[in-house]
Amino acid sequence: MDIPQSLQSLVVPLLQIVLINLVLSGDNAAVIALAARDLEPVLQRKVVWWGSLVAVVLRVALTFVAAALLRWPYLQTVGSILLLWVAWRLVQPDSHGKKGRHAPVDSPMAAIQAILVADLVMSLDNVLSLAAVAEGHMGLLVIGLLTSVPLVVWGSQFLIRLMDRFPALILLASGLLGHVAGRMLFTDPAWGGVTWLQVTWIRVFLPLACAVFVVLLGLRSRL
Repeated sequence: MDIPQSLQSLVVPLLQIVLINLVLSGDNAAVIALAARDLEPVLQRKVVWWGSLVAVVLRVALTFVAAALLRWPYLQTVGSILLLWVAWRLVQPDSHGKKGRHAPVDSPMAAIQAILVADLVMSLDNVLSLAAVAEGHMGLLVIGLLTSVPLVVWGSQFLIRLMDRFPALILLASGLLGHVAGRMLFTDPAWGGVTWLQVTWIRVFLPLACAVFVVLLGLRSRL
């Protein structure tokens, strides 16, 4: 049976938005899991839900202004540096770790603040692809974005359990944030005219270097 054209024009973009969210939600889930991992279980659940809602609300809100904001030179560069800072902060050993070291976020408000900063930075880079698929249909975009709530909630809770069992995943998750931070640099219009930044191996190497840098900082803090 043929699908009516009007229905197809809504269903296909919606499915595309859901698939994009499935990919993009991994970054948000990693941030929330890192921020909430040292909280009590009851507080952990609250932070996961609030952090997930923050991620979705930011994506919806920033969709209206992202196209304009991303034309500002150096904004993505500042965001990249902020995300590297958040990744470094979240990868520090817990309060039972070595004396004199920085502790990670150990209160619900501190966790929400870390999630807010990271989600704000990552959402700036992500909403353009979602807006392009929605083609100006804001209702469709909002519905699609709301589907990411269960993805982020489930993903965060799953990652927290894995981090409890395999602590090395904390470093891998922080490396993922470092990689995202490195990729953001290439979307900054300030560097669009820098020829050597367009070289393929540079575009592959720089995000990997940022990921390794964050992981090495995390390893160093545990020595």
